[in-house]
Formats: sequence, structure tokens, C-alpha cells
Amino acid sequence: MAANIPQFTLNNGTKMPAVGLGCWMGMVGGEERVYEMCLNALKAGYRHLDTAAGYGNEKQVGRAIRDSGVPRNEIFLTTKLANPDHGRVKEGFEKSLRDLDCDYVDLYLMHWPQAGKSDDNWLGDVFRPGESPTFVETWKDMEKLLEGDKLKSIGVSNFSIKNLEILLPHCTIVPATNQVELHPYLPQDELKDYCESKGFILTAYAPLGQPSPNKPGLINNETVKALASKLNVDVAQVLLSWGVQRNIAVIPQTENAQRMATNITLVQLSPEDTKVLDDLHLQPKMHRSLCHSTRVSETGSVFGWTCEEMGWPEHLYKVD
Repeated sequence: MAANIPQFTLNNGTKMPAVGLGCWMGMVGGEERVYEMCLNALKAGYRHLDTAAGYGNEKQVGRAIRDSGVPRNEIFLTTKLANPDHGRVKEGFEKSLRDLDCDYVDLYLMHWPQAGKSDDNWLGDVFRPGESPTFVETWKDMEKLLEGDKLKSIGVSNFSIKNLEILLPHCTIVPATNQVELHPYLPQDELKDYCESKGFILTAYAPLGQPSPNKPGLINNETVKALASKLNVDVAQVLLSWGVQRNIAVIPQTENAQRMATNITLVQLSPEDTKVLDDLHLQPKMHRSLCHSTRVSETGSVFGWTCEEMGWPEHLYKVD
């Protein structure tokens, strides 16, 4: 049975569950772990799965959907265009469709604005901003995918206001969502207001701050823990509910069955509780990225582009 969670209506009328399961495993692939995770999530009531060609696990996600017994039309499935496929959008999408082995995809995102020069999605060279294929050219090719019956919606990921200002004047179809790192340490207030003014919502990846054993970060924040204790709920429930109440879709990742269940059990936060989380990033050294994949490299770049080219404030991403 599907979980009782809100649905957001995208700008083309498509409905997307407000909470989904992120399928990035912290490494490319994941094989049977991804299959079991998605299968368990669907059994637990999830109806929104988010993967990507660059994650290397579309086959396992698609197999879990088929084996779950859940009708395909009850599941919202997102995948993403890999950086090396910017110049071959149709081929990239068709490969994802084959790997997923599904009749259609609900949402297809341009994973990053950078176009890759090689087939190595994460470490290869990229074209400079303005070099063909530009993300405007890539978007135009993505718009063409909607002419068939294999895709319902398109959107972007990791786009700043700067790059949206370049893209949007050329759009025949406005993105359905912009997927970015977002949590109380990095609330993306300005970007949220901008996207909503243009008619689309944000989706938050790493909505729990991408915790790890060595860097628990947001999950172990004493303010958040105190709020969760007051409400007698899990810390993750507080963080995810905060996102959804801000009209942001959230896609946490977990293989733990108990956390899967709590992650889709949202709570109602009072205005006072919400303000506690809204103001968290105002505390010293709190306003920053917590996501390993978006960190600025030693050469000052994010997947080959500078923070200036990405439109990202460097001080929020160049952290320990």
C-alpha cells in the first residue's frame, strides 16, 4: 500500500510524491544492494524512486519496480542525463530506458550543466561554459524527447540562478523541477524563491546532510536533536518534514528498513519549530554544503567548472 504522503503538482500537471528514495549509493553501482533497497522501499509504501545514468544502477532499479508487484503507473520514476551524453541526448535517454526496462520515465533531469568530453561521467574533461554542446542546446534536445510517449516531464539538477538565467529565456518548456543539495545548513532560500517565481519547485538531494560515520553533521546537531526529542520523533522526520512543508520534494537514501518507514512518516511542524530550523544556518560555521560530491576540488572546481561558472558561492562549498 502506498504511504500517505503529500503529492506536489508539477507545472505540467503531473503529480510527484513529496518524499522519494534516492538511489545514489555513495559510489557508482550498488548492484543487489540497490535492488533490495528499492524493492523494500516499494513494499514499505514508497512511490517515488530517483536514480541516474551516472549512478550505474538503473538496471537494478528497474528490476525492483517490475518485481515489486506495484503497478508501474503508481510509481514516479526519475532518472538523469549523464554528463557525457549532452551531445547525444536521444541516445542517452534511450539507453536509460533500456536499462530500466520500463515503458516510460516520469521525470528526466539534466544531471549537471557541464557537458562531458569523455565517457567517464565523474572524472572526465568537460566543455567550458559556452562551448558546444551548451546546456541550452542540451535542453532543446531534451524538449524533443517529450514528443513521444516515453517521457512525461523534464527538469534540471545542480543549476544556480546564474545558469537558470541563461537557460530559461531559451526554454519552450520550463523545467518541472531543479534538484539541488538542500537542508537546514544549506536552505537555498534565494534559489527557492527564484525557481518558484518562474513556476517550478526544488527537489532536495542530501536532505539529511549526507551523514557518514566520520561526519555525522546535521543528524547530530544538538538543536535538531532537541527538537526531535520534544516532538518524540526521529531526527530525520524533523528534517524531511521541514523540507516538505517548504514545498520542496525530498529524496533521502537509506537501506535500513526502520529508517525507510520513519522517513515517509512526516510530522507537522509548528511555526516556532520551523523557525528553529530556518535559522540554523545563521549560526557560526553552519551555512555550508555537507555533500561530498559537490565539494570544491583543490584546483577550485566542481566537476571541471569553477564556482563562479557554476554560480555557487565558493565559501559555502569549499569546506572541510
